[in-house]
Amino acid sequence: MQIIDGKKLAKEIRDDIAKEVERLKKERDITPGLAVILVGDDPASHAYVKMKAKACKEAGIYSITHEMPESISQSEIEETILMMNKNPNIDGILVQLPLPSHIDTTKILELIDPKKDVDGFHAYNFGRLMTGLDGFVPCTPLGVMEMLKAYGIDPKGKDACVVGASNIVGKPMAALLLNAFATVDICHIYTKNLPEHTRRADILVVGVGKAGLITEEMVKEGAVVIDIGINRLDDGTLVGDVDYDNVAPKCSYITPVPGGVGPMTIAMLLKNTLKAAKERA
Repeated sequence: MQIIDGKKLAKEIRDDIAKEVERLKKERDITPGLAVILVGDDPASHAYVKMKAKACKEAGIYSITHEMPESISQSEIEETILMMNKNPNIDGILVQLPLPSHIDTTKILELIDPKKDVDGFHAYNFGRLMTGLDGFVPCTPLGVMEMLKAYGIDPKGKDACVVGASNIVGKPMAALLLNAFATVDICHIYTKNLPEHTRRADILVVGVGKAGLITEEMVKEGAVVIDIGINRLDDGTLVGDVDYDNVAPKCSYITPVPGGVGPMTIAMLLKNTLKAAKERA
């Protein structure tokens, strides 16, 4: 069993991005710019945004955060996005989710210029992903594919199972694996007999937010297990969706939580922002 060290890999990627950013500044006089919209006082959202801002600074990427109160109106958020769409110094626009219940999230995300959609949530970019065309890919699934590549795990011809069918993780993850010629099984809350699906998987990707969902008997011997879930237990411990201690011995490769997929998500955000800046150049 080998642990996939997302923290180490993310640092290597971020170091490479910092060099490319420096080169872009010198050769084209362009500094990549990322704008973040943060609504409300959710502690987790504030922590994520703070981490993203720190990562941008270390990579030499300009970042700005628009903090808005929980009571903000739909039109005020829309006006801010339209302003950023027109700003030539902003290459990427990110709306930190979730938004308050009175905000139409789909409408907000679709208002972002697809060329600045570094989160890869716009229907335009999702459509390009589904058809195998170049575009912006959601950061977490993209990070998973980078991990597989770095560890020499080729999905081609493998049976893959994705547990979770969200627009942000599950669906784009399945599309990426399908584009890499894996045979993909997608499971969700209404799937009957989940273990029957997971036990067939050579590559098992789980991201539903339920601690200990995947147990030892649900995993094939020698499987690659990618745990995207992040759950905080009552004692404050962070764990994934996989029962790591019991599942790990059966795996050929497995990601830990924390230190697995999480750091890769931020690294991919920087990578997408750099990509947007290069396209501007």
